[in-house]
Amino acid sequence: MQGGVREVAGAFLKLGMTSFGGPVAHLGYFREEFVRRRAWLDERTYAGVVGLCQFLPGPASSQAAMLLGYMRAGAPGAFAAWVAFTAPSAFLMMLFAAALISHAAALNGPTAVAVVHGLKLVAVPVVAQAVCQMARTLCPDLRRAVIALAGARAMIAIPGAVTQIAAIAAGALAGVLLLRSDEASPASLPRSVSQNTGVIFLAAFAALLLLLPLARGVSPLAALADAMYRAGALVFGGGHVVLPLLREAVVGQGWLSDETFLAGYGAAQAMPGPLFSVAAFIGLLAQQPSAGAPGALVALTAIFLPGALILFGVLPFWARVQTDARAKAALKGVNAAVVGVLAAALYSPVGMTAIVRWTDAVIAAIAFAVLMIWRVPSWIVVLGTVAATCAVALT
Repeated sequence: MQGGVREVAGAFLKLGMTSFGGPVAHLGYFREEFVRRRAWLDERTYAGVVGLCQFLPGPASSQAAMLLGYMRAGAPGAFAAWVAFTAPSAFLMMLFAAALISHAAALNGPTAVAVVHGLKLVAVPVVAQAVCQMARTLCPDLRRAVIALAGARAMIAIPGAVTQIAAIAAGALAGVLLLRSDEASPASLPRSVSQNTGVIFLAAFAALLLLLPLARGVSPLAALADAMYRAGALVFGGGHVVLPLLREAVVGQGWLSDETFLAGYGAAQAMPGPLFSVAAFIGLLAQQPSAGAPGALVALTAIFLPGALILFGVLPFWARVQTDARAKAALKGVNAAVVGVLAAALYSPVGMTAIVRWTDAVIAAIAFAVLMIWRVPSWIVVLGTVAATCAVALT
């Protein structure tokens, strides 16, 4: 499976412009493009790629893109895959943020207010769909359902990043103590990263997690990098799970209002490519007027960096990890706790902030049914929700 960087960049740029629907859909697009159409790898090897990326914290589809790019064209291929897959949605999110800045006065008009409210509201059905789908897959039995409920209750009672970390850690411990993992391990992957290199990547991952908080006072960009890095480092279960961490990081700091944050999150649902590209929106708006475009680039790099470091840090040890029953049981507990954390975020801040009148609840319920029953693409649901919100607000 060898090729050129230009080939990798071209393939992932096309996917970055056309891959709507979130991380699960992205993995489907990757399979169609690289297993069936281009034949870069076979089904079994691709299953190994997916298994590794779903095991780790971070944005699973972006990590899969990096690993596929690495397997095709080495380290330059990994970087090219990330840039090409991320750039289209990041650029669009930066344009949206710039529009909020340059047309702030116009956004006080009734139509603009209704559009922004619709973007906030669409987060409700989107996150609800994610909770239902993840619960079906990750909490199929009573023990994991209890772990999820305990995590949700803890987050609602004591919201905050510390509680989220504690809930995930408790889920891992509960998994080791209460759950068993008897399923077969995924396929092994070609190991072209040395164990010494893997150790260096893992050490860098941990060092940045510990040291970036100490640099927060150096500059506004350092504080932004710390917030985005911690959010990217502690996400298990896909892009939607980053919502409570990001909100705690940026709204809690006073960089963005709840309304602006949820509007950006809602707009990200209409974009192709990774949901983590919402970091470009946050970085451009955070700490105005000092951050701007550099803030967007710092935020994007910082939120994706921990996923890349841990991916290539674990890669040379993956064959050993995937045969460890305790590690797989711990992951089951972590995934169940993640469902609870996301369910708590659905209640607050998403639902409490976005639903302000009974018509909002009706529109959100219809959008949820459209997503779950008819499986309409999320970007169409975004447009429909905004249109419905505007129609109600302007009549």
